[in-house]
Amino acid sequence: MKKQNNEQLYHLGFSYCLGIGPMKFQGLKKHFKSVKKAYLANKNDLEKVLGYRLTEKFIYFRNKFDPEKELEMFKKDGINVLTVDDEDYPENLKNISDPPICLYIKGNTRLLKSTSNYGSESSESRFESIARDPHGGMADEKRGNEISVQTLFAIVGTRKPTPYGIQITKKFSRELTDAGFVIVSGMALGVDTYAHQEAINASGKTIAVLGCGINVIYPSSNRQLYWEIIKTGGAVISEFPPNQFVLKGLFISRNRIISGLSRGVLISEGGEFSGALITAKFAGIQGKDVFAIPSPINSQMAPAPNLLIKQGAKMVTSTQDILDEFDMKITPRKKSDIRKTLTGEEKRIFDLLLKIPKTIDDLAIELEQTVSQTLNTISVLEINGIIEKNTEKKYQIRI
Repeated sequence: MKKQNNEQLYHLGFSYCLGIGPMKFQGLKKHFKSVKKAYLANKNDLEKVLGYRLTEKFIYFRNKFDPEKELEMFKKDGINVLTVDDEDYPENLKNISDPPICLYIKGNTRLLKSTSNYGSESSESRFESIARDPHGGMADEKRGNEISVQTLFAIVGTRKPTPYGIQITKKFSRELTDAGFVIVSGMALGVDTYAHQEAINASGKTIAVLGCGINVIYPSSNRQLYWEIIKTGGAVISEFPPNQFVLKGLFISRNRIISGLSRGVLISEGGEFSGALITAKFAGIQGKDVFAIPSPINSQMAPAPNLLIKQGAKMVTSTQDILDEFDMKITPRKKSDIRKTLTGEEKRIFDLLLKIPKTIDDLAIELEQTVSQTLNTISVLEINGIIEKNTEKKYQIRI
């Protein structure tokens, strides 16, 4: 490596070297008083902090690694990097005990700045009037002395949600998005996927925290979701260097970032050994609010949320419970307001579904239309996030 003052290059080197994690990195900074001095230190000095074996491994790595080449690759692949000592590094994450050495980001890096003001002013003055217009757009950022600030909030849970878990995950993600929240999750199958997708469907933004390299899409079935998050103004982030493949232990490390970024964490469903419990544990250690939705006691996915409630997590049965905890007030999106935005044909379907969920065949009969004609209108209402299919495959107004 060329000896230069660009500290980012030295942070990058430590981030890439397997075996040197956030805690080792902090030890090196404390000992050498400088990331550059630590990276360029001689073998004898490094051994005082890293020990013999890790020092040998690091020196071998250092001799082969070219951080400038990696930065060039980042530019080509649209990857941004923030080091823990950068001014734009999320303050909320910087304050945990083991902040990532680097954050690798694809998408909207400015979204991470939403975490920097938590607690800096009263919640009542900051969040007194957060609302959306009937079309799903954000309310004005300033109204007199009231300021609307986006809040990062995590929703996590099992990879195998029940129909109940899917419904409540989508409900809370959508309603929190409508209230101006940015939804944070881990892009795993199940609850994570539904939380991300529903935030996008509600015209909001979402952040996916990966347990692998930023350019490794896992699971592969979420490839479309990965790009959709980025295209809609969200962000995909990781503390692991590009091309780092999936390893079980990395997901545990990923969970502390999900909670660290977020003002609070909601667990919707999870089994006895669910990874969501690990995220909740990190949240508790970090001083974050932990929320849980009660589940039927005969469900295999009830143990995680119900246990957390027993242990002192805040039980929630509505989005308002979370908003009350944060002293936030919102202007709810009323069904009557939604109806005003619809065309005549859309209003007819909307009114029918207000009474009871119906199949497409039922709707076509009542509207005296062909199924294909009805589907055209149904598709528009689905895309606009006004109706959805329930677990019985019937259409209903989104709750």
